[in-house]
Amino acid sequence: MIILNSKGRQTLHDKIYNQIKNKILSGELPPTTKLLSIKNLAIELSVSRNTVDYAYQQLFAEGYIHSKPRSGYYVSFIDPEFLPSHCQTGAPPGQILKDGKSYSFDFHPANISPESFPVNLWRKLYIDSLKENPKQLASYSNRQGDTALRYELQKYLARSRGVSCSLEQIVLCSGLHDSLSILAPILKENHSQFAIEDPGHFIPKTVFRNHSFSISPVPLNSDGLAIDSLYKTKSTVIYVTPSHQFPLGYIMPVANRLKLIDWAKNVGGVIIEDDYDSELRYYGKPIPALQGLHPEENIVYVGTFSKVLSPTLRVSYMVLPYQLLTIYNKLFGDDYSTTVSLLDQRTLSKLMEQGYWERHLRKMRTVYKKKHDAIIQSIHQHFGSQANIIGQGAGLHVVLELVDNSLTEEELIHRAKERGVRIHPISSTYLHKSSNNPQIILGFGSMSSNEIDQGIELLYKAWYLE
Repeated sequence: MIILNSKGRQTLHDKIYNQIKNKILSGELPPTTKLLSIKNLAIELSVSRNTVDYAYQQLFAEGYIHSKPRSGYYVSFIDPEFLPSHCQTGAPPGQILKDGKSYSFDFHPANISPESFPVNLWRKLYIDSLKENPKQLASYSNRQGDTALRYELQKYLARSRGVSCSLEQIVLCSGLHDSLSILAPILKENHSQFAIEDPGHFIPKTVFRNHSFSISPVPLNSDGLAIDSLYKTKSTVIYVTPSHQFPLGYIMPVANRLKLIDWAKNVGGVIIEDDYDSELRYYGKPIPALQGLHPEENIVYVGTFSKVLSPTLRVSYMVLPYQLLTIYNKLFGDDYSTTVSLLDQRTLSKLMEQGYWERHLRKMRTVYKKKHDAIIQSIHQHFGSQANIIGQGAGLHVVLELVDNSLTEEELIHRAKERGVRIHPISSTYLHKSSNNPQIILGFGSMSSNEIDQGIELLYKAWYLE
């Protein structure tokens, strides 16, 4: 039995989706159980058919239920051996902290809008891809990825990011971890010293350290990476986020970009350009990629569909310069195959080819701009002059720097947790912490404007009124 009430901030379709999902995971709805029809459940709950249909579509898309022609929806089989412990007890994932304390507001910087994924469109294109060539299920994909998707990517990157490359330079991967895990052994052939912005992205630190590179932090200034400090390291590989530096949001001006390219020429180095959050720029046009300034140089361009489409698809890509493409072909021969699902690749290529991708991108810019503006307004309203905002104007997070506050990062996190608010420590992005004032990363992608305001108000009370 599903119970709907007016408590909480969840939408009706989310409440239906969560209750059915939890019943499936807890075993209350065993495999092969037939669900009520959309019409009958809508009548029983006194809601619209669209509300029930949206919940069912989400459950279907995530594999909790499947459909039988002219029969309805049935519960899918999920082996209980592979369920995480929180699923076996029916607790919704992402709502319980490690110490068992629940939270109501999650400011994690990697979270995206839960209703942003175009479920119905993706399902249609997925089915079209499946019907188009059923024989593809009996073969392995090209090691660099599906040609059709790489072709669409080549056109999109040239048009929207100024990236200049050929089809053969594009390699499709399963997320940033996978991209860098492929890139690391390629670079290891001729390099051993790896530099990264400090603060900077935590994933490349982990991946390259695991491949036995020596890691050198390079400090930032208002123009992004401090090029002079880079020269003082022994590194010949640098990882940068020039269009929207993570986490501080700085934009590297063209003069510094040219200096960075000159550094690579002088030391025989490689630049890894992570085009982090580049599509989500809310004022003015997106900043063109560094790679487009000198496409013939040793610049690796990496990107992903995680922020604008979905992180669960695990689709990312690299544009390799020809010098590294030769090593890639040597290390990853024909016995390798891309780890990205071929059907997902075909579906994504249709999404791009038929114009849906750029339409979706425009829509998500509008959605996230409203949330971005909401968190800026809320911080100004509740914190006033007691906080500085760093990195606004793009992306899915801002950095909040507190003024006249002596609390440590651990104390800030603990007090927020006591109020039911989850925040992300900025210390994980630093190799050498240098800021005098406490800083916190605040993501806003998964929250509504009302939730953002309530969460910010709770943080102010926790940090300044206790």
